[in-house]
Amino acid sequence: MSDVKLAIVYYSATGTVRGMAERLAATGESLGAEVRLRQVERTPTGGEKAATDEQAAEAEEAKGAAGVTADDIVWADAVLFGSPTRYGNIAGQLKVFIDSLGAQWGAGQLADKVYAGFTSTSTLHGGQESTLLALYNTIYHFGGIIVPPGYTDPSKFVDGNPYGVGHVAGQGDRPLDGVTFTALDHLVTRVVATAKKLTA
Repeated sequence: MSDVKLAIVYYSATGTVRGMAERLAATGESLGAEVRLRQVERTPTGGEKAATDEQAAEAEEAKGAAGVTADDIVWADAVLFGSPTRYGNIAGQLKVFIDSLGAQWGAGQLADKVYAGFTSTSTLHGGQESTLLALYNTIYHFGGIIVPPGYTDPSKFVDGNPYGVGHVAGQGDRPLDGVTFTALDHLVTRVVATAKKLTA
């Protein structure tokens, strides 16, 4: 039986955040965590750019991932939330899901868990840090334990994001790379290790 139950919950419009979530899930499982990889339903908004044919195909392929429910958060010892940035904030689709957790919050079922976040932007300095900080405002209300990567590993001086993990996706033409994979691996390793200490 696993020591840590890890929920990875993401919204992905073009597949970039999905790819990040899949890397986190694979690394989490290799660390012995029991992982639930869950997606927030993809519902286009007026603010999203039309997807290219390749992006649309990628999004269609992503439909195989299980949809997230409140039970996935209640079940978990640790939760990683992923979202593209929207004007320096998380995507509305993820926010709607988080806002639906009022009953669980009121019952104290979201407190005392480890939380962290990951994101992607089209441009460098496109709101990655503010998106993660905005996400964490909600976690404070949960009574959650935020475990950012900080500068706790030499890799963080390469990717430069102490708040979580961010990737610059460009216009969908910058695939995930070694720098991002290393940062994701460090984040999930730190989250699982901290959750393991708290659940011991």
